[in-house]
Amino acid sequence: MPPSHSAIAQATGKDAVVEFDLPGQVQQTLTHYLRTRRAEATDLDPAFAAAVAELAEFVLGGGKRIRPTFAWWGWRAAGGTAEGPAAKAMLRAASALELLQACALLHDDLIDESDTRRGNPTVHRKFEQIHRDAGFAGEGRQFGAAAAVLLGDLALSWADDMLHSAGIAPDALARALRPWRAMRTEVLAGQYLDVLGQFRGDETPQAALRICQLKAASYTVQRPLELGAEVAGVGPAALRALNRFGSDIGVAFQLRDDLLGVFGDPSVTGKPAGDDLREGKRTVLVAEAVATAREQADQPALDLLRGVLGDPDLDEDRVEQARLVLTRLGAVEAVEKRITELTGSAMLALHTAGLAEPAASRLAELAIAVTDRSR
Repeated sequence: MPPSHSAIAQATGKDAVVEFDLPGQVQQTLTHYLRTRRAEATDLDPAFAAAVAELAEFVLGGGKRIRPTFAWWGWRAAGGTAEGPAAKAMLRAASALELLQACALLHDDLIDESDTRRGNPTVHRKFEQIHRDAGFAGEGRQFGAAAAVLLGDLALSWADDMLHSAGIAPDALARALRPWRAMRTEVLAGQYLDVLGQFRGDETPQAALRICQLKAASYTVQRPLELGAEVAGVGPAALRALNRFGSDIGVAFQLRDDLLGVFGDPSVTGKPAGDDLREGKRTVLVAEAVATAREQADQPALDLLRGVLGDPDLDEDRVEQARLVLTRLGAVEAVEKRITELTGSAMLALHTAGLAEPAASRLAELAIAVTDRSR
């Protein structure tokens, strides 16, 4: 029988981080942290504790732990060790990113009026069902929305708490707060511009790309990488290289996500096929198609694309029509080309940075993994 992860950790030292199972390490760290916070919630009120249990289930119930993984390898790339108290503190700090992610997802699902996340009902829909089952007064929709907002806010507060209590040295924490603060602001700026663009009807690729940079690239790859590197005390040249790598891979990651949002397998994405279209997301993919349709004066294509965006009753036949139009207008090819170019420029920045191993190789592997996902 192969040794357990805990046995491997004991064999390499009790403060070692098992790098081949970073998601599992993050899961354990979050489980321990949320158990403590749930106990505090129980002391406040059982009803609040029940709501916190839903938040904990959401945080622990899925996700690839991409952000903590990039934060960890930013730490290692800048010379951070894989074992010792400093490594364990870095793991706790990196895990805090999952609470920030939970906040973003809860609020994003509410804004988009999404029904599912990771193949399960979204949190606001869960609380609507709780409202119905309990026979509460008032509107279930309002109750669900309020619960999602408050639990998202709680996740954001706990993310800050977890970072500050991770055990990072004061000087390292001071450095880490620069990307942390920038990331929180950028993701909210991207979310606001996303909402604004939908109401303005902004269909330009430039607007879609800006949202992609702020809402996705910043807090998915770029800032987590910087966070880990700053904790380790990275030098200016390596920080510039990681910044370039993270920005390019972060955008490429989101562009791949946009393709999966229309062409992906629901069993892989955890969301119904074409859900991005139903939610009215003006992604780079859609913006490229609209721009081409305008250039070609293809009014039927424009009408179709504008008709499917934001249609909550969009059926599979219309989704397939949209797929055909997106492909025919060259939007899919354009996005794939952009992903390839961004991945190439990111790899160039990585290879010229002189980063420590095994981090340099691992970051190259991660770049491919997040930009070339299975459909």
